[in-house]
Amino acid sequence: MAGRPRTFEKDEVLRIAMRAFWERGYDGVSVAHVCAEAGIAAPSLYAAFGDKEALFDKACALYTEHLDEDLERDLSAPRAQEAIQQLLRSSAEHFTTPGQPPGCLIMGEPRLAKRREKTRIRIRARLRQAAAEGELASIAEADEVAAFIDTVLSGMAAGARDGADRDQLLAAARYAARAWPV
Repeated sequence: MAGRPRTFEKDEVLRIAMRAFWERGYDGVSVAHVCAEAGIAAPSLYAAFGDKEALFDKACALYTEHLDEDLERDLSAPRAQEAIQQLLRSSAEHFTTPGQPPGCLIMGEPRLAKRREKTRIRIRARLRQAAAEGELASIAEADEVAAFIDTVLSGMAAGARDGADRDQLLAAARYAARAWPV
C-alpha cells in the first residue's frame, strides 16, 4: 500500500523551516511550529525530511546553496585587498536583503561552528596566498587580517540582527577595508 500522496510542496516547507531556524535558531524552533506555519501534519514532515535535526541540516543546505559560490567569486579578485572589499560589501548586502531575516543563519547559530570555520579557512587561505605573492608582509600578518575580517563579518551579522540597515553595514565594510595593512 503506497499511502496518500503528499499534499504540500516540499521546497516551500523547507524554505519555511529555513526561515524559522534563521529567525529563532535551532533551539527556538519546534517541529510543531514548522508544521503549523506550513499547514501540514507532523507525520508528513517527518516522512519528507526526517527528524528535526535532519530538517535543520536540509534547511542549512538550502541556505548555503549559493554562499560558497559567492565566497569564491568574492575571493577570486586579482588582489586580496579587492577580494576582501568585495566580501565585506556582498556580506553587508546579504545580511540586509529585503524580504529575508536580517543577519546570517550561519553566523547566528551555535550549532554551525564547523560551517563558520570552513569560511574562515577559505579566507585565511586567500590571505596566505596574498602573503606568498607579496601583498601582505607575512603568513602571520595574513592570519591576523583573516581574524580581523572574521570579527568584522560576525559584527556585521549581529548588527543586522539588531537593526542596522544596509547603509550602516556598507559603511562598516568601507571602514574595515581601510584597515588593510600598508
